[in-house]
Amino acid sequence: MAERGFSLVELLIVVAIILIIAGIAIPDMLRSRIAANQASAVGSIRTIITGENTYAATYGTGYSTTLAQLDGPATVVSSINNAEVIDSVLGSGEKSGYFFYYVSCPTAPGPNNGSMTNGTCAVQVYAYQISANSTGGCGTGYGLCYYADSSGVVRGSTTNFAGPTDAPIGG
Repeated sequence: MAERGFSLVELLIVVAIILIIAGIAIPDMLRSRIAANQASAVGSIRTIITGENTYAATYGTGYSTTLAQLDGPATVVSSINNAEVIDSVLGSGEKSGYFFYYVSCPTAPGPNNGSMTNGTCAVQVYAYQISANSTGGCGTGYGLCYYADSSGVVRGSTTNFAGPTDAPIGG
């Protein structure tokens, strides 16, 4: 009795169909991931803005000077240096394919590629800015770059690091 199996041609046809389906599905999956990372970046910026307002109201010293002050280990009592108002992943400055750069009292608010340092505040921190830059680069197919400051308005740029002159998102 001869055993009947699949011929090589039949197996190649099945493999070709699977590759065609994968070729259609994978780009859509990557676009979905980029969109999810962008939504996460905007949500994270809004979390930082809310955290800053909570920090300012709780400690009465204005805004924090670093993202690390908004973070803090949950094993200690929250204080001015570890307020525990944002999660530790966001407090590290990198989340969901984005780098988050925080600057207190910026001398000249503007786009930040990570090289901008804190300005000098007179008595308390009265202003801050946050930049969220895609780890793959702005406008390179890896996502937009975002900017927000103490006004609470989130702005985005499709071509470069976002700054205060870019258009607000979602409006």
